[in-house]
Order: sequence, then C-alpha cells, then structure tokens
Amino acid sequence: MSPSVTAKQDVAHLLTQLPDDATLEDIQYHVYVLEKIRRGRADIAAGRSHTHEQARERLARWLPR
Repeated sequence: MSPSVTAKQDVAHLLTQLPDDATLEDIQYHVYVLEKIRRGRADIAAGRSHTHEQARERLARWLPR
C-alpha cells in the first residue's frame, strides 16, 4: 500500500489475495482492516501519532498496576 495507490487498486489487489471461497463477510472484514491501515498511515504522515512511551503514560492512567 503505497500512498499513490488508490483505494480501488488496494481492494482489487486484496481480492486477488483472498481464497476463491471467501465469503462476503470475509471480504468486508478485510476491506475494513485495509481502510483502518490506510487511515493510520495517513495519521502518522500528518503527525497525528504518539510514541510508545506516550501511549504507555496514557494507558497507565486507566490501567491498574
């Protein structure tokens, strides 16, 4: 998934990778995951991310030790 690849191209490639007996539910799930990856990469490229340490600090507020 390079930034210049379109969503349609990503899905077309995905479909070639799935087995012939993939269900519509399987396809929907994989397209959903693909979209989340695309959004995550866009967030990282735009600087909307946290370091591992920042994530650890945020989670520490919610999780007991």
